[in-house]
Amino acid sequence: MKPKETLLCIPDISGFTSFMSQTDFELGAKVIPSLLNKIVYSNDIGLKISEIEGDAVLFYRSGALPGLAELIAQCRHFHLQFYKQLIALRARYNDEEGSEKIPEILGLKIILHFGEEVGQVPVGKRIKLIGEDVIIAHKLLKNDIKGDEYILLSDALLSKYPETERSNILDKLELQEGYIMDDHLGKVKYTFTALAK
Repeated sequence: MKPKETLLCIPDISGFTSFMSQTDFELGAKVIPSLLNKIVYSNDIGLKISEIEGDAVLFYRSGALPGLAELIAQCRHFHLQFYKQLIALRARYNDEEGSEKIPEILGLKIILHFGEEVGQVPVGKRIKLIGEDVIIAHKLLKNDIKGDEYILLSDALLSKYPETERSNILDKLELQEGYIMDDHLGKVKYTFTALAK
């Protein structure tokens, strides 16, 4: 197994814990899988699935990166389809207690990171990703961004795009910068833009 340069993408349902604790288990068991399915089937840029976690999908893509505009457009598409599904689920389960909380509590954040050396190990029918950059991508979920809906792009990912491409795309977005600190990984910088609810 040779490590590969790999794009990591984690669409994560925000408000998951709150939603599951405030609503009936049966409602949650119908809503969350439906939202995760919508994310999976909204993938238009050839991302592969490594894992589907309780409230998130870990996508990856080795080889050539998609263009930055294409990547941002994919994230916006995930968000749009997610919201269409939220509205449909609210209507479908309108008579069930707690259904009003579906669009109130749930949202979507998307983490994008690039790993220089990501291992791909077959486990069952899936590929398990291993390496420091996989850990970084998951750590980026635990940031202090105010707000539950955003696209976060690590500096490691942004550095892979030429300056002209970055400025052409990113100048059109309202961007903010941030970082996480980790005892083992040090400072990991990122840029993010809010997704409108």
